[in-house]
Amino acid sequence: MSNDAAGRQTRFIVLLAALVALGPLSIDGYLPGLPDLAGDLRASAAATQLTITACLAGLALGQLIAGPLSDTYGRRRPLLAGLALYTTASALCAVAPDVRTFVGLRLVQGIGGAFGIVIANAMVRDRTSGTHTARLFSALTLITGLAPVFAPVLGGQLLRITAWPGIFVALAVLGAVILAASAAALPQTRSSASRQPLPAVVGQLLSDRVFTGYVLANGLVFAAMFAYISGSPFILQEVHGLSPQQYSAVFAVNAAGLIAAAQISGRLVARAGARVLLLAGLLGATAGGTTVLGAVLTRAPLPALLIGLFVLVTSVGLVMPNAAAQALADHGGHAGSAAALLGFSQFIFGGALAPLAGAGGATNALPMGIIVAVLPALALLTLGVLTRSMPGERTHRPARQGPAGQRQPRRIADEPASSEPGQRQAHSVNGHAHGSRPAP
Repeated sequence: MSNDAAGRQTRFIVLLAALVALGPLSIDGYLPGLPDLAGDLRASAAATQLTITACLAGLALGQLIAGPLSDTYGRRRPLLAGLALYTTASALCAVAPDVRTFVGLRLVQGIGGAFGIVIANAMVRDRTSGTHTARLFSALTLITGLAPVFAPVLGGQLLRITAWPGIFVALAVLGAVILAASAAALPQTRSSASRQPLPAVVGQLLSDRVFTGYVLANGLVFAAMFAYISGSPFILQEVHGLSPQQYSAVFAVNAAGLIAAAQISGRLVARAGARVLLLAGLLGATAGGTTVLGAVLTRAPLPALLIGLFVLVTSVGLVMPNAAAQALADHGGHAGSAAALLGFSQFIFGGALAPLAGAGGATNALPMGIIVAVLPALALLTLGVLTRSMPGERTHRPARQGPAGQRQPRRIADEPASSEPGQRQAHSVNGHAHGSRPAP
């Protein structure tokens, strides 16, 4: 690879990383300023919490908008429009006159931020395939793991020199910088395609049981991690007596485990395969969750609980990049819509199931233990049932046909995928490639 090509590839990866970081930064960056925000806007605790929920809802709904748009009009135009929306909403958040307006702007901010997340994932699929896709998703998982850890720290440092509106000014400036950089340097990885109604595209994707299996497995494990995030502060501090500083250290160690697992996955995927690493992650998450539940039921010492949580969170670093790579592998023609459903499932499952971790109150760890034990096991079962080879399925992928019906050589797994809508891999009757999914 020439120096120019290497430079373009580096800029491409850096921009993708910045795009996927916008969501976590928007959610967590202003958390240190919540008390001051509530006072300035005369908001109740419930209304203040709703500002977080609104952003999460925007990040979920925005992906369903961004994915199909990017499949229809190409990646660049919807991405630039979404970043402009994000930048404008972030700036307006800083001058919101009341909490209702602020909640509405947070919803819009989340929608704009979702464009960056889903289109970045679609661009990965446009430019790569096979193990290269899994490697790049592993690199983006590093950002996904780091951003929530450092966002509150960065927000706290900003509060040393400014009030909470300054955080949203900073987010607006960041959005504007990413918008300018994307307009100048981000390539078009997919041209415009024929338009299909969103219900038809979603129906086509969900009719593929293999795609659905990977999406559900990923969403269920992500929900287990959300349950840990929402329930562990109370369990570790109220039940086991950790100080906020000690809890922060535990959270950082677990995040480091997730990041390390994602990077190890990127190094091993060419040798072991994305599916094998995904199964290893699901088995690890199940083992970790079961350990947490066992520690809660037996009232084991704190180290047993911490070990279970570490194994659970670390395993997510194997699940997320490889589930994404496998889910998008056979849907290059609708990579934006497929990435949208993948991301939407994470936020929906996480938002719906994670609050159950607190169903027993702040000092009852049993609901969290049940959730983190059951969801990874259910994800493993779902993957096994929906992605197993069915009787009568062919075991070899047919060669692609050229424009005149001539047989073309099959694309090597690590060769960059074509971004043209017409150049798609052969599919079976239910939408996924023949023989590309080994039995678990």
